[in-house]
Amino acid sequence: MKNLFLVLIVLITAISVKAQSCDEIIRSVKSEGYGTTYTSYNSDAISKVTFYQITVDYKTLYFAIVCFKQKYSYNCSEYIYQVASNTKYNYSLNYMNSAGKAFWEYIQPYHSNLGCSPKFE
Repeated sequence: MKNLFLVLIVLITAISVKAQSCDEIIRSVKSEGYGTTYTSYNSDAISKVTFYQITVDYKTLYFAIVCFKQKYSYNCSEYIYQVASNTKYNYSLNYMNSAGKAFWEYIQPYHSNLGCSPKFE
C-alpha cells in the first residue's frame, strides 16, 4: 500500500508540475510489479520495451519503458511513456517486423504525457 501511495504521488507530481525526475518515475513504476518485455535483437535503435500496468485508486495506468541502444556499447538508455491500454497489444503484434516502426506508430505518439521521452530531430 505504501508503494501504491508513492506511485500516486510521483505520477501526480510528474504530470502536473514535472518536478519529479523521470528516473524516479521509472523506479516507482518498476517497483510496483513485473512488466512484460519485448526484446528487439535486430533493431538498430531499440534494445527492448517493457510494458507495465498499475492500478492507482481504482484507475489503471499503462506505461512503456523503452530502452534505446547506445552506440558502441552494450548498454541502453531508458525512457518512460504513459500509454493507452491497447499499446502493448499493438506493439506486440508488430515489433518483430520492425521495432522502430512499431515504436513510432504505437509508443511515440504518447511522448508528451510525462515529458520523459528523448528529443528526436
